[in-house]
Amino acid sequence: VQLQASGGGLVQAGGSLRLSCAASGSNIGINAIGWYRQAPGKQRELVAAISSGGSTNYADSVKGRFTISRDNAKNTVYLQMNSLKSEDTAVYYCIIRSSIATISRVLGSWGQGTLVTVSS
Repeated sequence: VQLQASGGGLVQAGGSLRLSCAASGSNIGINAIGWYRQAPGKQRELVAAISSGGSTNYADSVKGRFTISRDNAKNTVYLQMNSLKSEDTAVYYCIIRSSIATISRVLGSWGQGTLVTVSS
């Protein structure tokens, strides 16, 4: 299953964006979902994950600034990003995971992602 991330854009440092992750043709309500990001020249890293029941896990770098949530009725997972910093600039992806643990298998295939650019 491939998920589609959207909502990226250009924002000034200190600003906010909300990303959406949607699945078409597949119910992701029973799955753990993770948001990842990949900055130029860096490895892809886990940003946040949410279980089917709403439990969450965040990277230390985004704790207190980003919030992951889900609306199972809309088959969508969100990533609310506040107090954005230039180092948050990256392509953001969402994908199904086997759990919300930091080390966990990803399931399905990577989509195109959505670019977030934070200007300082």
